[in-house]
Amino acid sequence: MDRPRAAPAIASGFGLNEEVVGCLTALTIFLAALGAQAAEQPTLVVVVGAPGAAEYQRQFDAWADRWETAARQADAKCVRLGRESPDTTSDRDRLAEVLRDEPKDIEAALWLVLIGHGTFDGRKAKFNLRGPDVTGTELAEWLQPFKRPLVVINCASSSAPFINRLSAENRVVISATKSGYELNFARFGDHLSAAMTQESADLDKDEQTSLLEAFLLASRKTQEFYEQEGRLATETALLDDNGDGLGTPADWYQGTRAVRQAKDETTVDGQLARLFHLVPNAQEAEMPPAVRRRRDALERQIAELRQSKGETTNPDEYYAKLEPLMVELARLYEELKSAGNGESKAAKPENGRGMGARE
Repeated sequence: MDRPRAAPAIASGFGLNEEVVGCLTALTIFLAALGAQAAEQPTLVVVVGAPGAAEYQRQFDAWADRWETAARQADAKCVRLGRESPDTTSDRDRLAEVLRDEPKDIEAALWLVLIGHGTFDGRKAKFNLRGPDVTGTELAEWLQPFKRPLVVINCASSSAPFINRLSAENRVVISATKSGYELNFARFGDHLSAAMTQESADLDKDEQTSLLEAFLLASRKTQEFYEQEGRLATETALLDDNGDGLGTPADWYQGTRAVRQAKDETTVDGQLARLFHLVPNAQEAEMPPAVRRRRDALERQIAELRQSKGETTNPDEYYAKLEPLMVELARLYEELKSAGNGESKAAKPENGRGMGARE
């Protein structure tokens, strides 16, 4: 988009005409709005559930500590629940209050991480808290008003049904299990909390770890644990970010690109999760929100186009659609670099299923 031409200033003594004053006023309002957007912080809510035993308390505390460290690195607002001394207000009610008080329609993402145990009785899945537990249905009601980008990560056993309840547009929902019947203690949360700040998780080498990258590394590390211990794996994590209520497991991906196609030919998950970074690189942190929205839209279009490419795709038609998107994306990064944001560290555009995993 061309920048608007500056209106000529017509002097009247030492004053400015009404047109110029109007332009200056509009500019002031615009800059103030940009400043307000830039001041928005992501929020990380870390909920530690009832441990049941001291050995689990130590593990859950360690996982929560890693998330809180990442929040400090990201200069994000961090809310802790379940680790303070209990009072007359239950953890369930406190969680409802925290979500009620959070802004519902801003650019900055809300991250909700549930660390603990879960249960499933064949109809209803719960996350275990000190005092009353919280169900997927209740959490879905509390999150319904949110329009801002939203991440919900349930690291508990029997967590897959939360995907079915919470899946929606502009959300990433991750569960530690692929079924409500995976009842054993889940280790996925350990590896995910570590992956969020590990360089080895940065598959596209853009100096930041996306949520998709962390999910893939954590899933691989979880599988390796069971193989090394000679045990049958009792958990398989899922990621849903296309709003269809079905999760995708890590073995559907090569690198960050999905290499399998759903039977119903629905877009495979991962295209939104790859755009979420709790701890962004310098360029990402400085990027104006409007530019980030345009960049994310272009990368999703490119990923969807690549995902739709099949053996019967006409190459000329495919590249005729791909080229203008790639050119516009390159131009966007070049403009950022020219504006003084430094060397571009753009990720290479890639696209990358409780009850309900993808088939």
